[in-house]
Amino acid sequence: MHTDLPSSKETAVKTDNHARPIRRLHHFAWRCRDAEETRHFYEDILGLPLVHVIKNDHVPSTGEYCPYVHIFFRMKDNSHIAFFDLGDGIAAQPSPNTPEWVNHIALKVDNRADLDSMHQRLLAQGIEVIGVTDHDSYIESIYFFDPNGFRLELTTEVAAAETVEAFAHSAHQKLATWTREQARRQALAEGKS
Repeated sequence: MHTDLPSSKETAVKTDNHARPIRRLHHFAWRCRDAEETRHFYEDILGLPLVHVIKNDHVPSTGEYCPYVHIFFRMKDNSHIAFFDLGDGIAAQPSPNTPEWVNHIALKVDNRADLDSMHQRLLAQGIEVIGVTDHDSYIESIYFFDPNGFRLELTTEVAAAETVEAFAHSAHQKLATWTREQARRQALAEGKS
């Protein structure tokens, strides 16, 4: 557990004074069991166009032999969600030490009307949907699984700009409090006081 963290003031100064070259998400990649089944879900149901397919027998970064197809779906901001089909009909397995609700990707829609529309669209396709869920009056979301068992969230921001700014202002302090609480819990669990 990290307890020697910089103060929120120190971190804020570093963030403000340093260049931030990371512009946005280009793509998030996940394993799928069937490229066509995945294409149907993301393109036909969610409305994300299939924009690129890479077929290869070797992994470019390692040279390892592993035939695959890599498929990319584009979102409105030109970022992508992508999948690898390794041709064996196997989907990625969830982590055995993590509740299934933890690992997911959240995709933003423009407003509550779009969120409600997508909610109805998913239900009409027989897809089980959880929500609409309010998160601290910051975002509202719905949750569902793709055919590979991958958890997705569609979300829209509902907080006013000044509320978002207040959240940002207190974020480091809240994280520091959580970190101290966890260190105390861990010490108690280990018999230290």
